[in-house]
Amino acid sequence: MSLASFIAALTPLLEPRSLVTDAERIAPWLTDWRGRWTGTSAVMLEPGDTAEVARIVAAAEEHGVALVPQGGNSSMVGGATPPADGSAVLLSLRRMNRLRDIAPGHAVAEAGVILHHLHEAAEGVGARFPLDLGARGSATVGGLASTNAGGVQVLRFGTMRAQVLGVEAVLSGGLVHDGLGGLKKDNRGPSIDQLLIGAEGTLGIITALRLRLVPGRVHRAVAWLGLSTPGAALDLLRRVERATDRIEAFELIPASSLAHVLRHIPGTRAPLAAAHPWNVLIEAVSPEGEQPPAALLEELLGKAGVADAVIAQSLDQNEQLWRLRHSISEAERSEGPAAQHDISLPVDRVPGFLVDDARAVEQRFPGTAASGYGHLGDGNVHFHVRAPQGAARDWADSAEGKAVSAFVHDLVTAAGGSISAEHGIGQMKRDELTRIAPPARLQALRAIKRAMDPHGIFNPGKLVD
Repeated sequence: MSLASFIAALTPLLEPRSLVTDAERIAPWLTDWRGRWTGTSAVMLEPGDTAEVARIVAAAEEHGVALVPQGGNSSMVGGATPPADGSAVLLSLRRMNRLRDIAPGHAVAEAGVILHHLHEAAEGVGARFPLDLGARGSATVGGLASTNAGGVQVLRFGTMRAQVLGVEAVLSGGLVHDGLGGLKKDNRGPSIDQLLIGAEGTLGIITALRLRLVPGRVHRAVAWLGLSTPGAALDLLRRVERATDRIEAFELIPASSLAHVLRHIPGTRAPLAAAHPWNVLIEAVSPEGEQPPAALLEELLGKAGVADAVIAQSLDQNEQLWRLRHSISEAERSEGPAAQHDISLPVDRVPGFLVDDARAVEQRFPGTAASGYGHLGDGNVHFHVRAPQGAARDWADSAEGKAVSAFVHDLVTAAGGSISAEHGIGQMKRDELTRIAPPARLQALRAIKRAMDPHGIFNPGKLVD
C-alpha cells in the first residue's frame, strides 16, 4: 500500500472537503457504535457524488489501498470499523445524502440519507417507508441495504432487501452499476443489485437506492399483553395471522428484559398492573375509513381469550409502549457485560429455544443468565447471555465469553437457524461463520468476493476471509 501516493493522486480529482486528514475529525468514526472495536485511518474520504466515489475506487485499486465504507457507523458487528493496523482508509458516504426523487410509490435516495429523514420525506408525499428500527436517527439507507437490515416491520413488509427496487453502486475498476431504473423484469443473468444487498460493502460501494414506499395515511394502535409462556405467544401469533393482514409488528419480551428497562430507563413504567413471565407488543394499522386499529386489536385479543392487556388510545401511548421495546438494548447494557447474539430460527422453534436452549446455556456455564427477546413474527431473536456476577467488562471477548457464543451458535445451527438475522457478520462473527457455515455457502461467498473484488480493496476483514 502507498497511502501517500494514493492521496497525491486523489487530491486533484476530488473537492478539497472530500479528503479529510484532520485527526480530530476522523477520530469519532474510528470506533464502532458498541465500543468494541477501534481502528486506525490516516485519512477519511467524504465524496460528494457517485463520480467522486468512482475516482476513489479506481485510484484505490491502482495504489493498493483498501476502503472501508461507512454510513451512520451504527453497525452492531464492527462492520464499518477500519483495521487497527491502518491498512485501510475510511470512505464515508454521509455527504451523499440527497433525495434525488420521491413520489407516493418510490424514492431514489443516496446512500447517506438517514432513515428518519426518509421517513419524514415519505410522509410529505402521503406515503411511508416500511422499515423502522431503533437507530433510525443515525442509520443510513446505504448501510441498511449493505447489511439487509430488518427492524420491527419485517412481519408484514420483509427486510431491507424487499424494499429495494434498484441499486446504484461503484464496482471494481471504478465502474458504475446503474440499476435505479426499477425494472420489474430483467433476466440478464443473476441480479447484481441483490448480490450487493447484504454483502456489507465487500463487493462494491452502494451509492444510491431506489426504494419502495407504501400508502402512508393509516391509523395505528399498539397493545401490550402478558402471557405465561412463549408458546402461548406463538399460538396468539398464528391466530391473529389467520384473522387479519393488518398486524405489522409482534414483539416478544421476557419479564427480565422489561424489568431492566424499568430499572434503568427514566420515565418508564409497567404497562400492566400484574407482572407476567412473558410480554407481547402488537401493532396493528388500518387505512382511513376502515375499522380503527384499536378496535381491531380489542376484537382479536377478546376472541383469543387474552386475560391481561392494555391497548393504547393515543399516539403518545403508542410511543410509550414502543419505548419500552426500543430501550431493551440500552437497559441490558446497564446490567453489565453480556454476550449478545442476533439470531434467527424457524418461527415454530423459537419458544423451545427461549426456554430449553436458554436453560442449556445456563447449565453449561454456571452463573450466567440467558434470555431472548425480539421479532417473534419473523423468527429473529436477540439472545443475550449475561456474565456471571463480578465478570470483567470485556467478558464477551474473553475465553469463556467466546465459548458461550460458540455454544449458542451450535444450538442455533442445530435448530436450523442463522447466526446473523439482521445485523450482518462484520468482523465479530467472521470466524464463527467460517467455522459452522455449510461448505457450499462458504465456497460461493468466497468465489463471488474474488470475482467482484479482484484487488481485495472493499471492506477487508469483514464477512468472509
